[in-house]
Amino acid sequence: MKTKDGSILIVDDDADVLFSAKMLLKDYFRKVQIVNDPDDMIGWMDRESFDVVLLDMNYSGSDTTGKEGIRWLRKIMQLEHPPVVVMMTAYGSVDLAIQAIKEGAVDFVIKPWQNEKLLATLSSAYKLKSSKKEVYQLQIAQKTLGEDIDKKFGEFVGQSPLMREIYTIIDKVAKTDANVLILGENGTGKELVARSIHRQSLRAAKALISVDLGALTGNLFESELFGHVKGAYTDAREDRAGRFEIASGSTLFLDEIGNVPLPLQAKLLTALQNRQITRLGANKAIPVDIRLICATNMQIGEKVDSGEFREDLLYRIKTIEVNLPPLREREGDIPLLADYFLDVYCRKYRKPGMKMSADTLKKLEQYSWPGNVRELQHAIERAVIMSDARILKPHDFFFKESVKGKNAKEILKLDDLEMTAVQKALEKNDRNISKAAKELGLSRAALYRKMEKYGVK
Repeated sequence: MKTKDGSILIVDDDADVLFSAKMLLKDYFRKVQIVNDPDDMIGWMDRESFDVVLLDMNYSGSDTTGKEGIRWLRKIMQLEHPPVVVMMTAYGSVDLAIQAIKEGAVDFVIKPWQNEKLLATLSSAYKLKSSKKEVYQLQIAQKTLGEDIDKKFGEFVGQSPLMREIYTIIDKVAKTDANVLILGENGTGKELVARSIHRQSLRAAKALISVDLGALTGNLFESELFGHVKGAYTDAREDRAGRFEIASGSTLFLDEIGNVPLPLQAKLLTALQNRQITRLGANKAIPVDIRLICATNMQIGEKVDSGEFREDLLYRIKTIEVNLPPLREREGDIPLLADYFLDVYCRKYRKPGMKMSADTLKKLEQYSWPGNVRELQHAIERAVIMSDARILKPHDFFFKESVKGKNAKEILKLDDLEMTAVQKALEKNDRNISKAAKELGLSRAALYRKMEKYGVK
């Protein structure tokens, strides 16, 4: 151990032992506190934080069983963040040492001790405490980071009927372990939904593990998800755990699931079915326990119909399906989101008191927002940065399309045409699904999805 590092509390009813220990240890610990009455020990630990306690096991001359020391050890272990404890006694036995270890002590020394052995024992105990401190600090940092991430993404902003439906679904599925598939256009908040589900789940104590599948191919896909052993491929210089392994006991979020190539979908399906993975280059299977959340901006049903996505994998990943509405359909939410992001970026860029004029807000409400909430967020950030005025005007926002005009209307027209085609095909074929699907060039499953989409019965 480093000289003058850490703190130690020595508890013994023998004054000579206390003096000897203090003289020996004062050059190795930053603080050495001696106590001759164990009744005073807890009081000291309430007032100060000690890394190590060197605790005698016997305090009554007639009792050499070590019961007193075990009783005080139990009291120490009940503290919220107990120090590491090394027991000492002049009446050592294997059974007594085993009992002390079972009760929480990390080691056991016999009096009279050898100085080198006592220093080595206490050095190891201090290193163990330091490691525990680091782990605790990492846990706190992770928790804080998780809270910061949640704040960064913010609570859901919006009270439109469509968003209230989303909140209801999240509340219902969060406390289960059901696999969830989140569908929606880019920028609608799919990752935010995944984080919200995880945050309210029974696995929330552990971090959400995310993977962007759109950026992975070949060996990189397998290595990232399942891990690899050293030498599995050219750049595999050491063993590495994959995201499935890391996420075991927590939630795994697979973003852009629709981008997974067909040959790799089989490997993903096998891992989900068997609840175990095998690292690339290894033979040993590793069990995993994950709650799976996936997301995509693709029409995944159509990819199934075209043979680009396995139907059995789709069923495996979507016990529950969440369809996020585009911003253009969230009636009344744009003013709420605009106020929220304006407040965020006014604070970030130290421009307090900025407001939006009524005609500016009207312009935002009339725009179709093809990039959805993300586009709105970036537009407001840009406006806050570039404007020197306290009131944001319409000219502070630049859109290729000024109103919910051409693109939105074209989308609606296409939807209307498709719905009309479905209705006519069903009527022409006397509601016979097989015949109507054949006429439309669709599978039965695809036709059922179209009927559900347009409310055709």
